[in-house]
Amino acid sequence: MDFFVFMSEQWLLVSLLVILIYTLAFSERHRAGVPASVHEVTRLINVEDARVLDVRDRSEFSAGHIVDAIHIPHGEVAGRIGELAKYKEKPVIVADKLGQHAGAVGRLLKKEGFQVRRLQGGMTEWANQNLPLVKG
Repeated sequence: MDFFVFMSEQWLLVSLLVILIYTLAFSERHRAGVPASVHEVTRLINVEDARVLDVRDRSEFSAGHIVDAIHIPHGEVAGRIGELAKYKEKPVIVADKLGQHAGAVGRLLKKEGFQVRRLQGGMTEWANQNLPLVKG
């Protein structure tokens, strides 16, 4: 009950807190690369020659990945970032299983000067949309 009394008496402070939390969440989301839908990713690949960086484990990558995707497991990206240097002028789309690792990898790549996008919903969403996958 005291919580509701506090909120009614301090509505300005509570509103400010909500706005600050939203602003922080929004800025963190974009600092890791702008999220891109599967349709936007398809357009980026076909029109802007974007490169897909698949950060899933080897077994998940082998089970099915986007055509011409570059595979570097999320735990190895920091040590192998030099392999991506030739793609700095093109958008790099970070794809993982559900989106849980794409943010951390995206922040690292943005800090290194890459144009980063994150596949919204990860490879699970790509597969759900029945988009092509390459096995092996």
